[in-house]
Amino acid sequence: MNFHEVRFPADLSLGSVGGPERRTEIVTLNSGFEERNSPWEHSRRRYDAGVAMRSLDDLDQVLAFYEARRGPLYGFRWKDWSDFKTSVPSQEPVYDDQEIGVGDSLTSDFQLCKNYISGSATYCRAVSKPVLHTVLVGIEGGEVFEGEHFDCDYTTGILTFYEAPPEAARVTAGYYFDVPVRFDSDRLEMSVASFRAGEIPNVPVVEVRV
Repeated sequence: MNFHEVRFPADLSLGSVGGPERRTEIVTLNSGFEERNSPWEHSRRRYDAGVAMRSLDDLDQVLAFYEARRGPLYGFRWKDWSDFKTSVPSQEPVYDDQEIGVGDSLTSDFQLCKNYISGSATYCRAVSKPVLHTVLVGIEGGEVFEGEHFDCDYTTGILTFYEAPPEAARVTAGYYFDVPVRFDSDRLEMSVASFRAGEIPNVPVVEVRV
């Protein structure tokens, strides 16, 4: 896949706007009731970093990053400042933040995920781009360690245990993560308002499936 394992400058994504979107098909019946369906199992995130530009130096960084990615051709990592870790915003991730699976004594590979819970409803979002060396893991309430008990593929978010977790054992994890995205435009428009300040009105990026 056309993807570069490099993060868009985090100081420039700070202040960007965006978040998840879903595609929902809604049909209103003659009775006034609705039928709702979605062809998407997972949400897709969109952002605009243009509002975060501050100076000509910022503009230069974005221009270099855009050209190095060949515009939308190559994907890259993006830090979503509103949702970038498994813990609540006021705390640091710990190994039992998220349940990512249950052992069966056979399965050694587990996909990292983040669970969004409201009432009785839960949405499980697969996470494919954890931040390097931030993944903490537990099995049935006890912490296990990378390099001793498991390996983590930081390009896919898959954990591989050296020994499959036992039957019915909860497998948990906590970590920081990025969003895989690409630029959503073949054109980058720039405006130099003065000698010291520049503006890029729109820097649209969109999440990609990896």
